[in-house]
Amino acid sequence: MVKLRFRPVFTPVGAAVLVIAVVILIRSLLARNSYEIVLASAALFLLLLLGIIGAWKSRKLKPLEPGWKPPFPMTANAGEDTLITGLGVQIPLFFRFHFIVRGRFSPAGSGGGCPVLVETSVSRGEAAARLPFDFPMSGVFQGDGFCRLRDIFGFFSFPCGIVQRRTIKVRSAPCYGKNFHINAQSGAEDRRNKNSSSEERYYMREYTPGDRLRDINWKSSEKIDTLITRISPDNQEKVSRIEVYFRNYGPSNKPSLEALWLLDRAKARLSSFLRSLKEEQSSYIFHVRTVGGSWEIEDQEDIDAFLEELAGFSFSPPQNEAVFPAGAGELYVFSTACDLGLSGFLAACNPRPVSLFLVQPVTQNKEAEVEILRKREFPAKGCVPLPRWLLRGKVGPLGAHASRVENNYAETKL
Repeated sequence: MVKLRFRPVFTPVGAAVLVIAVVILIRSLLARNSYEIVLASAALFLLLLLGIIGAWKSRKLKPLEPGWKPPFPMTANAGEDTLITGLGVQIPLFFRFHFIVRGRFSPAGSGGGCPVLVETSVSRGEAAARLPFDFPMSGVFQGDGFCRLRDIFGFFSFPCGIVQRRTIKVRSAPCYGKNFHINAQSGAEDRRNKNSSSEERYYMREYTPGDRLRDINWKSSEKIDTLITRISPDNQEKVSRIEVYFRNYGPSNKPSLEALWLLDRAKARLSSFLRSLKEEQSSYIFHVRTVGGSWEIEDQEDIDAFLEELAGFSFSPPQNEAVFPAGAGELYVFSTACDLGLSGFLAACNPRPVSLFLVQPVTQNKEAEVEILRKREFPAKGCVPLPRWLLRGKVGPLGAHASRVENNYAETKL
């Protein structure tokens, strides 16, 4: 049995005009008011004409598949528009193309999510348009993009073209914290052999403290004004393995917006940490562990792949976790004030040195830099905030002790 799905083509304004015109026409016929009869008949004729033209054209445009290309990677608060292409077809007079995106956005990957509705119109004679498609924080968007053919009076809205479904991961906005420098000796050493079949560019690299002076290629160094060290094909080169633990523990059942914002800022701090250290020393290899698994990051491509996954991470409920494998180097931990098991974990790591990056709610320290999420940015970007987000969450500061602690502060405001 085939289900017939009724899709109204009247807009609220069009439906109201239709009802009013019919009522006026009936009343004028009973009262024999010729002026009202002409006025109501003209309104109904206009509605009929626009409806016929719009229905005919929308049927012809069913195979239309507009190009919907969100920026990649998509970053929160980037202010980048999404380009909509493939709309360069002829449309009737008094009609315009509208492209609409409707779906749900889950901040920091949390369940549920808030409704999203953004729309743009295409100027007559144009084949492309820009859609203001942005989000105030990291998370996951799932929804549809589709076209509507609308008249300029706002009476009708006809579906046309192919509906396109997208799942988009939104990365955290950049963190403007201090750059973090580490001692190369703080990571576990990993030796890797150079194969003799490697390309010539692998036989040389920039000089780093500790290289032997006799290995410096002085002739090449003079040409580019940078010290270059010779590396023989069978030489074993040292790299440092950096152990990182991202603890996304917290309230998994309906977390407050304040808690989700703390998690977002922890993601941003981890992203900044990985990128800055990789730029500082390309030989660093990161072993990143989260509640959901572990990653081995060796190059920029691995970083981008991991950050794409990180955007969808939400809170996981506290659990009895296995002891973190002991290592020779320092451990770098990223967490939030929602991680109630953090203190016990740090105590279990003793005597291993631990650097802790902790995102906290605002304290009485007025001199601290605070990253603010304004709740009014949600409706400004086409997101309808959930009612419980308007209430202030109860997330208190968390005290934790480690070899080195960097506190970052974040809060939400209207």
